[in-house]
Amino acid sequence: MKHAHNQHESAPSRRPRLIGLVGLLALLVAGCSGSGPQTALNPEGPIGRTIDELWELVFILATIVFVIVQIALFYTIVRYRARKGDDSEPVQVHGNTRVEIAWTIIPVFILAAIAFPTVRGIFEVRAIPEGEDVLQVQVTGHQWWWEFEYVDLTDETGRTLVTANELYIPADTEVNLTMTSADVIHSFWVPVLAGKRDVVPNRVSNLTLIADNPTPPDAPHPGQCAEYCGLAHADMRFKVHVRSQADFDSWVDDQLTPAELPTEGAAAAGYETFANLCVTCHNSTVSGPDGIEDIGPVRTIEVDGVTFTSSLGPNLTHFGGRATFGSGTFENNREHLAQWLANPADLKPNLWELNDTEAGRILGMPNFNLSDDDINNLIALLEGWD
Repeated sequence: MKHAHNQHESAPSRRPRLIGLVGLLALLVAGCSGSGPQTALNPEGPIGRTIDELWELVFILATIVFVIVQIALFYTIVRYRARKGDDSEPVQVHGNTRVEIAWTIIPVFILAAIAFPTVRGIFEVRAIPEGEDVLQVQVTGHQWWWEFEYVDLTDETGRTLVTANELYIPADTEVNLTMTSADVIHSFWVPVLAGKRDVVPNRVSNLTLIADNPTPPDAPHPGQCAEYCGLAHADMRFKVHVRSQADFDSWVDDQLTPAELPTEGAAAAGYETFANLCVTCHNSTVSGPDGIEDIGPVRTIEVDGVTFTSSLGPNLTHFGGRATFGSGTFENNREHLAQWLANPADLKPNLWELNDTEAGRILGMPNFNLSDDDINNLIALLEGWD
């Protein structure tokens, strides 16, 4: 019976060690996950580095404190553990002035070491850049996509450059984002370039982006809405393409050039569908026999003296030249476009039944039950608008 009793007691005694081993293995596996594309740990600009260096400082200090505390705890447990046959009580200590002064002063120095770079970093990150060399971009958050207006970049008629979901900026240049929301609270975040900044209706917020180097054409910096904003929040993404100054200037020239109005073939048939159906929400600047004209609904939002261009749906003037669509979620190719035009909700959830176009708010694109010919014609049109 004594042997059976020992066996019964051994199972619970092994349980804490098993739990500890499982926890250690979980930590090791988590450490092997690597960093995803949306990581702030590989900064690509001075503002991102400021944030990363502050994080590293806090992590180093926290690790030192943790190690010291664990060593002291382990030493105390081993040195002063209860021993068999020793029933004496430990010495009762009611206070130690030196120790109490030490554990008050040391945290003060640690907090000061963190506070000074933190406050300095906050002022650096929150500073709004000024000057002629600063690129000014107004950002409007929509459910669930992003609108970018380059207010200082205009064509000969005064039209500003407006695009959606793909932000182009020159390398090594201060970019001031002036942001608001057309509906609910969003949050603009490009992890490798800067921290998050809330985008709030009826308020203006600013964020500065500076990128070190141009990005490969097929590997822009990913961005994300970081504030839950409804059904398709996870698909409210965008891309930041960094270009050399010369390449950026070339891109601007292309974007300010109106889309050509097709006169024959599938693209012309697609434009008829576009003009009769899509312009309910989308807009475009086209050049045709009657000159340059803007088609589709465009309104303005004025917040704190700042006027934002606000569309119901993304501007499609140069849709064919974009690498992605669906708010930076899907690769811009014929297969995805065909799926999207057949039924957008199959790719990205929406709440079309709650749309209020008169109030300037739409919550996704509905299924228009387009025929295969309509879809192919629209694809021909959109691909030609590069």
